[in-house]
Amino acid sequence: MQSSAWARFYSNSCCLCCHVRTGTIILGVWYLIINSVVLLILLSALTDPDQYHLTSAELGGEFEFMDDANMCIATAISLLMILICAMATYGAYKQHAAWIIPFFCYQIFDFALNTLVAISVLVYPSTIQDYLRQLPTNFPYKEEIMSVNPTCLVVIILLFISIILAFKGYLISCVWNCYRYINSRNNSDVLVYITTNDTAVLLPPYDDPVNGAAKDPPPPYVSA
Repeated sequence: MQSSAWARFYSNSCCLCCHVRTGTIILGVWYLIINSVVLLILLSALTDPDQYHLTSAELGGEFEFMDDANMCIATAISLLMILICAMATYGAYKQHAAWIIPFFCYQIFDFALNTLVAISVLVYPSTIQDYLRQLPTNFPYKEEIMSVNPTCLVVIILLFISIILAFKGYLISCVWNCYRYINSRNNSDVLVYITTNDTAVLLPPYDDPVNGAAKDPPPPYVSA
């Protein structure tokens, strides 16, 4: 019963048009491009700190944005993400299931983090207004956003986060199905012939009958 329930969520296609292996490759390349762009921005900020350094007076708060420590941490995270995305792309292309696991774990972590954000907004809706007040005065559309009814603003944010979570959940299922497809393809030692919906007959590998016939040749022909 449990295996049949999991089988309902298994599919070899994603986005209604491509195979899960192709979809995982496209997803890995897309994340790889995004993190590469972020890494280039961070490296350019490290080489020219004055261009991206904002003081507390400019932000209107009591902290500084993108100091050296945060820049180094963000650069290390970007390098790690590039490595994980490259491993997932290579694993899906070369059909190595183990290489996809780090990317799948990252997706689970990202989904859990967004879920915690949605829960915090639902439990503490006043934190949205507090966060908006801490934004700089020159932040785009700050006054328009703060003028919206707080209840409507919470509903809009929760709806937006729910759409993101649904999309991320679908991507997680695509990567998981790709992992199952590659793993089952690499570990397939027998052929399965489905006779009915409830029964199946397992056939031995193709090489076994051939090898058995070679080991036991028929007796030589003797003329009468």
